[in-house]
Amino acid sequence: MEISALASGSSGNCFYIANEKSAVLIDVGISAKQILSRLVNVGGDVRKIKGIFITHEHSDHIRGADVLARKLNIPIFATEATQNHGFLCSNENLIKTIKKSSTTDVKGLQIEAFSKSHSAADPVSYNIYEKKKISVITDAGYACKNIKKHIASCDFLCIEANHDEKMLENGPYPYYLKKWIESDKGHLSNRQAALCTLEHGSVKLKRVVLSHLSKTNNTPEIALRTFSKIIKERRDLSPIVNVSLREEPTELFKI
Repeated sequence: MEISALASGSSGNCFYIANEKSAVLIDVGISAKQILSRLVNVGGDVRKIKGIFITHEHSDHIRGADVLARKLNIPIFATEATQNHGFLCSNENLIKTIKKSSTTDVKGLQIEAFSKSHSAADPVSYNIYEKKKISVITDAGYACKNIKKHIASCDFLCIEANHDEKMLENGPYPYYLKKWIESDKGHLSNRQAALCTLEHGSVKLKRVVLSHLSKTNNTPEIALRTFSKIIKERRDLSPIVNVSLREEPTELFKI
């Protein structure tokens, strides 16, 4: 398998995961034009894309869904509540309903949805399987039992490291917004992401991509430094750690 975070941050998210025959997108929170351009830049194959899987209805996760689904004539998979709370596509025939804890086969790629805690109608994250396991976990208020369980068995992890706690505390956001971000319905901090990985990551975890960084309350350097320092407490856990950005894609990682 191969994966690239084409975009990840509070202004837009999109992950491309492929095997030899097919590919899927997890979220499409940037424009269809940007997705296709970035995909070409990293060496992905748009012809392989057979489906779009939506985590929740916030605009930074669905912005490009309508145009891209119709352009490529591919289905959008989302829970019923997510469909009811966000506009996904003007062609309703392209919208497919999934349930939490369900698995969808996309030409050899197994896409498993699981619930998490976030302020959305019915938020899910996804595991993608083909011999090895990729977990894409963003927009989570805390490391719930589902997140812990799936981190414990993945080979490649994209995990939210949204904010540095001191930057958030001292930053410009109003008090109510700071409290929401810190809440169980908000976002994982650098420290929370690192501690969860430290405590539950398996020795088979080979790479971690820190994702959904806040533009205001974090920096790639701080996220990487905080995460790396904490997970060094385990000598048997030594994944390569990268940071995904809003403005440009990661490389196309081979798994």
